[in-house]
Amino acid sequence: MAITTTKGINKVIFSSSLGTLIEWYDFYIFGMLAKTISVQFFPEGNDTAALLSTLAIFATGFLIRPFGALVFGRLGDLIGRKYTFLLTLVLMGGATFLIGLVPGYKTIGIAAPLLVLLLRLIQGLALGGEYGGAATYVAEHAPEGRRGYFTAWIQTTATLGLFVALGVIMVVKGNMSDASFNAEWGGWRYPFWISILLVVVSIYIRMRMNESPAFAKLKAEKKTSVNPLKESFGNRSNFKMVLLALFGAVMGQGVIWYTGQFYAQSFLENTVKIEFMQNREILLWGIALATPFFVFFGWLSDQFGRKWIMLT
Repeated sequence: MAITTTKGINKVIFSSSLGTLIEWYDFYIFGMLAKTISVQFFPEGNDTAALLSTLAIFATGFLIRPFGALVFGRLGDLIGRKYTFLLTLVLMGGATFLIGLVPGYKTIGIAAPLLVLLLRLIQGLALGGEYGGAATYVAEHAPEGRRGYFTAWIQTTATLGLFVALGVIMVVKGNMSDASFNAEWGGWRYPFWISILLVVVSIYIRMRMNESPAFAKLKAEKKTSVNPLKESFGNRSNFKMVLLALFGAVMGQGVIWYTGQFYAQSFLENTVKIEFMQNREILLWGIALATPFFVFFGWLSDQFGRKWIMLT
């Protein structure tokens, strides 16, 4: 049963989007600070190898995301969207905060990158469950014929999370010297620590959310799935659809998005040698211009169908 009032659906979108935005913020600050992190958590002597190793750790978060979607998707089908939301938020916020507390390579040696890798994997698992769960939650509340428009607001959280991450980093960096920012316990850690405050606010808001009406109805009628994974992958036609969605639709989008944001940042900073603040300003403007189009194309998909919009 969808929510029919504007106030009701707006509350659902706000509550879902805020938490997802914060999780994207947590996920992205690692990539935004890749060059600084590479210096802190890897041995000196080969800056290129250290940066590539840092980006490899960053990539593990994306590789583990499908497993997070499976684990928390199943959990959401068993216990509901609301409590699954809370769990992914706590995991993401906790992992991000702890990354900011890991001592550098000079202090604890090889344990530093290994701890960061572990925490990055937890981040990936949490985001895998959060993003799909938020889209499902909004879709289950949205009126018939407007699901594309309303779930598109969840997509904007990816760009807005990156926007907030860039903004926080620029504010911190702009208020201290390079030496203070890049020190082992310097300002680069502040964005990780700030995450815990954002998470507390989001938890408070999400505690006030109601369960999805579609899930509540299924639960009342005892029609919830007993084994969602088996039903998804044990059935040949369902498994084929999962593979088509994963590799035919999502993978291409992911390659374009992350290449456009993080490769561009690395290229501008390390090859073109554009200074830190100007580099981030360029990315900020690009994100600001792109964000409204998510909602526009979500609305357009309600008019012409998802397939043709994706192909276009």
